[in-house]
Amino acid sequence: MAGGKLSARQKMINLMYLVFIAMMAMNMSKEVLSAFGLMDAKFADANEMASVSNEGMLKGLEQKAEEKPEDFQTVAAKAQQINIESEKFYGYIETLKNSILSKGEYKVDPKTGKLPFEEMDKTDILDEMWFTGDRLTKDGQEVMTKINDYRSKVKAIIGDDVKYRDAIESFEKRFSTDQVKNKDGKPIDWLDYHFKGFPAIASYTKLTAMQNDVKSTETNMYNVFLGNTLDKAISLKNYTAIVIADKSAFFAGEKFQGKVVLGKYANVRPTGMSVSGQSIDLENAIDSTGAARLDFNVGSVGEHEIDGTFTFLEDGKALDIPIRGNYVVVPRPNSATISADKMNVVYRGVINPMTISFAGVPDNKVTANGAGLSKGSGMGKYSMKPTSGREVTINVTATLDDGSKVSDKAVFRIKDIPKPTGQINGQSEGKLPRNNVEIGKISSVLEDFDFDLPLTVTSFKIKVPGQPSVTCQGNKLNGAAKGALRKAKRGAGIQIFDIKSRSTGPVIKPATPIVIELSN
Repeated sequence: MAGGKLSARQKMINLMYLVFIAMMAMNMSKEVLSAFGLMDAKFADANEMASVSNEGMLKGLEQKAEEKPEDFQTVAAKAQQINIESEKFYGYIETLKNSILSKGEYKVDPKTGKLPFEEMDKTDILDEMWFTGDRLTKDGQEVMTKINDYRSKVKAIIGDDVKYRDAIESFEKRFSTDQVKNKDGKPIDWLDYHFKGFPAIASYTKLTAMQNDVKSTETNMYNVFLGNTLDKAISLKNYTAIVIADKSAFFAGEKFQGKVVLGKYANVRPTGMSVSGQSIDLENAIDSTGAARLDFNVGSVGEHEIDGTFTFLEDGKALDIPIRGNYVVVPRPNSATISADKMNVVYRGVINPMTISFAGVPDNKVTANGAGLSKGSGMGKYSMKPTSGREVTINVTATLDDGSKVSDKAVFRIKDIPKPTGQINGQSEGKLPRNNVEIGKISSVLEDFDFDLPLTVTSFKIKVPGQPSVTCQGNKLNGAAKGALRKAKRGAGIQIFDIKSRSTGPVIKPATPIVIELSN
């Protein structure tokens, strides 16, 4: 901008532009810092009002505990414990805010009562206190520990009552310290993402916002305890116990395997469970989703019902949820399904695709063997390439869920590749002009054969009336054959025979002869 070729006047104008842009950037920066200051002030005001409101609700719970101890004594005690832990954590956050002020030497203006927001632009205060390279300092680790401890203690105080499940989920989101993805999609540690490299006023405001989260947690929990559900409480009376079987039908003598879950798959641990009058051991039956595994001997062939109860704790009282379901028992299989994909025989020397399965048994528990049989890719897919003999036997064994085995077998006929048909220009007989016969190609075709088996003609013989037979190599007439063809009269019958060909697999029989009448 201030290159040597510019006049002194232009250089001065350019310099003024630079100063003007720098001043705009400084003003914009001050506006951003002031905005953070205003946000901090609003959070601070909200925290003061929340403190007064929370104190009133806490006293209301204590009063209700005296009036109706059977309904409110327990929740009032929980509220008091949450208040104690929240005040301790709130105070700890205040010490972090004070550290920012003292390290940055920021003081409240005695005239306005406000912090010098526009001057709180330092980014190295928390960077030096909490971070060292890619790791956290001792102070940084303490911040993470305090947040996680507060989250764990509040959850422990609330307990496992399903009425508070949504309140707990909301609380965990507020104080989650999981890694956060940046704009490039790279996961960043929580403390690094929210505080590293930020101006002092931004970090100060974020800490005030965290204090607001503490007050909001108290407000929500007190409302839940009072029955004024800000975080929606859930009643299990609206849920239905659902039986989900591992498979839709079972063999006679097998064990039924499945699970019982509540509608919406609520992750709620029951206090008791019984099926068909039998009590279930919850320690071994309940999985991580709250579903209960079922394991019992199935009845005879036919449809059967499952009945029982799921018992949960809600509002300190037992709540029974009926279990209703059914399952179907089918006969144990004694035969396999074995079929060739293209025909009811197999052909020698080529790969015959086959599908082999056992009714009601998964593919990984079915084995099949036979001469020339190999496993392919795909469910139940095999390849059969027979060589000698006139028949091949395929034996199939299936392993059932209870470990027992069932077997079956099938016999397939082995047939040779059929004799191909000789053709010239796609014709095996009929009329053709002399020139078409002279330049035509001889081919060997497997008509009505279901396999894709290309054939290449290697030699053939041609007979012209009144002329000796001529042997040609390849699939076209040679000079001698063309010479003999030119001596043939119009209407003469030309015979092409002893057509030999080869394939990529088995030996091929000579093709049927071609008879062509010259049309000119």
